[in-house]
Amino acid sequence: MDTIQQEVDLLYKSHFGKMVSTLLYFSRDIDLDSAEDLVQDAFSAALTAWRKDGLPSNPAGWIFTVCKNKALNKIKEGKRFKNLFQEETTPARDPATPPSDPAMRPSAFDDYQLRLLFACAHPHLSPKVQVVITLKYVVNLKVEAIAKILAMTVDGIDKLLIRARQKIKEEKILFEEANTEALKPRLPVVHKIIYLIFNEGYKTSWGKELIREELCEEALLLDRALLNSKIGNQETAALYALMLFNAARFKARFGPSGDLLDLEEQDRGLWDPELIRLACHYLEQSRGGPASSYHYEAAIAYLHCTAESFAQTQWAAISRLYHQLLQLHPNPFVELNYAIALYYAGHKVPAFETLDNLLKHPFLSQYYLLNAALGKLHFLEGNGETAKKYWEKTLCQTNSPLEQDFIHKMIRRLK
Repeated sequence: MDTIQQEVDLLYKSHFGKMVSTLLYFSRDIDLDSAEDLVQDAFSAALTAWRKDGLPSNPAGWIFTVCKNKALNKIKEGKRFKNLFQEETTPARDPATPPSDPAMRPSAFDDYQLRLLFACAHPHLSPKVQVVITLKYVVNLKVEAIAKILAMTVDGIDKLLIRARQKIKEEKILFEEANTEALKPRLPVVHKIIYLIFNEGYKTSWGKELIREELCEEALLLDRALLNSKIGNQETAALYALMLFNAARFKARFGPSGDLLDLEEQDRGLWDPELIRLACHYLEQSRGGPASSYHYEAAIAYLHCTAESFAQTQWAAISRLYHQLLQLHPNPFVELNYAIALYYAGHKVPAFETLDNLLKHPFLSQYYLLNAALGKLHFLEGNGETAKKYWEKTLCQTNSPLEQDFIHKMIRRLK
């Protein structure tokens, strides 16, 4: 792949969703299909022009200017869109800081992308649609990744997006910011989206990368901006604490040669003490309101991050927290973690019963982490053949070379 193609691919990965969202946010009439087409054309134009003339000094600004001009041409042709973008002679900007629009002021937020998150959380759209269109058009995740995150099929996501586009078009749902009081009911779905963005970065579900730190950083910045606004609450603080606890362990997830390590193998001396202290601060700040799922998850992460070793982890307390979390928010992924915590807390029979029941779930039965966990626990119990069966099953359930190498390493331990 040539350097121009690599640059375009990187920009596409980081800016496509932002550019699509910019067009949607500043237009009352342009639909999702048109916005995607305009931005796609701008990236195609960049690939052709840059191969001929070389990289511009501001590649993202160059693409956004082309995108803006294509939108203006569409406006002139249709005579339907006016004042979408102000004509400017100033240097092109990155879409993260788009042209100022007086009609959109005052705003509850200083962060532009956070405004887009709330705009996509429009009450006329179902929660699932809100999550999917944000992950697709704001975060720019692939349909395949969204499907894995939400335990849906790719076809199901495609059909949902088609229906969402049609609903937005027919009902003229506007992607613009409501007043502060009207935004508060949208806070739970915004929290969920930020949580999903971080999780996708922490354990990406698509492509060869295992961690996408830029997504984790984006989620942290969004949540921080929300905390600094008038809308953030204790649940926002709990979510921030949870993400900080997990971010503190980034450097320990891989060995010196780049191999994947599980929690038991990690060098805890590589965990970031400053991030852990900051996370503890925000966990304390989150007290005082009703306990949310983020409070429980942050408390679990706290127990992991403050344990001196894997063996000294308070597994009984962690299993109780997972049990409470399941009462609040039944979820097969949480149930998987609950079963693992039960095992390490010494409750092996209910742990295996829970894991075996999860195998009956149509999605979970094909889930890499469930079969990897079953392999690990059977290995610890001395059931080598059973462990091997589950580990071999995982090899076709992940497209990550790092995870496949990790499984091969575990299988070699059986010999």
